[in-house]
Amino acid sequence: MKLEAVQHDTLIDAGRFDLRPIRSSDAGLMIFFGGDKRVAWNTTDIPHPLPPGAAEAFIERVMDPEHPEDVWVMDATRMGGVEVMGVIGLERMDREQSEIGYWVAPAYWNSGVASTAVEAILQANPQKARTIFASVFQDNAASARVLTNCGFQYLGDAESFSVARNATVPTWTYSRKSPDA
Repeated sequence: MKLEAVQHDTLIDAGRFDLRPIRSSDAGLMIFFGGDKRVAWNTTDIPHPLPPGAAEAFIERVMDPEHPEDVWVMDATRMGGVEVMGVIGLERMDREQSEIGYWVAPAYWNSGVASTAVEAILQANPQKARTIFASVFQDNAASARVLTNCGFQYLGDAESFSVARNATVPTWTYSRKSPDA
């Protein structure tokens, strides 16, 4: 089955900032923020320490139109802010479902950036998903609050492997139906 990618020029207005497609020039700030242990520790797939070329390889992979994940950068330059505050993505699943994932640079933690980005993606629903899933590590209560504040419902416990931790970590799994579903 061939996956239909979101147009690479899809811009989502999140009010305080834009969600814009990732671009090659984001690598420097992604290395800076993604290389922070606190960021990597809360993700499944960012290694720590971040090896040379990892950010560039990620950018190249998600810019490929055949890739099943669409990724946006949280960009506040329109409001005089920083170009990369974090990253948010949707990975296509079968049966009109997607999985959302995100990370925010520590300088923007507890500022509402993650909640704003998640809500903007949910409202835009660029993959036309009927259900969106998410999971967070159980020691990351802040991300769990983002999801519940955005209307996600708790489904249950699971486990995911964290590359940065080199361990399987307990997770909470959530879902949210699209208003159009």
